[in-house]
Amino acid sequence: MAAHTENEITISAPLTVVWELTNDVASWPNLFSEYASAEILSREGNTVRFRLTLHPDADGNAWDWVSERTVDPVTRTVRAHRVETGWFEYMNIAWSYKETADGVLMRWVQDFHMKPESPLDDDAMAKRINGNSKVQLELIKERVEKAAADLQETR
Repeated sequence: MAAHTENEITISAPLTVVWELTNDVASWPNLFSEYASAEILSREGNTVRFRLTLHPDADGNAWDWVSERTVDPVTRTVRAHRVETGWFEYMNIAWSYKETADGVLMRWVQDFHMKPESPLDDDAMAKRINGNSKVQLELIKERVEKAAADLQETR
């Protein structure tokens, strides 16, 4: 059994701005509210390997993991997967960007399976991911739109 989530948002900003800001992994702690740090471990071509660390939870645990992302600037898509999977058997994420009349439709599709010993099963993790994705996407929309407006003002 595996789980699948899909979440999206339309960001009212130019595609180049949305693409550049959301694919600058090192700056993710300024874009997402859940990340305390993003450490770039290596880069090779369009692929980056990095460690994300969450802000400490109520028990003081600062969870982290290593992922790899490969961007395709021609198709405006990104493929990512966790290298250090933690409680996940696997976690694959696809990002896509599409220009629309209202801005850029940014979409996240996640396919994963939890390990049997995980404290959450696939359904519970899907519910958690869907809830958190809505929060993070709204925050990203707000921050990218503000950055795009600031860029427009300086021109």
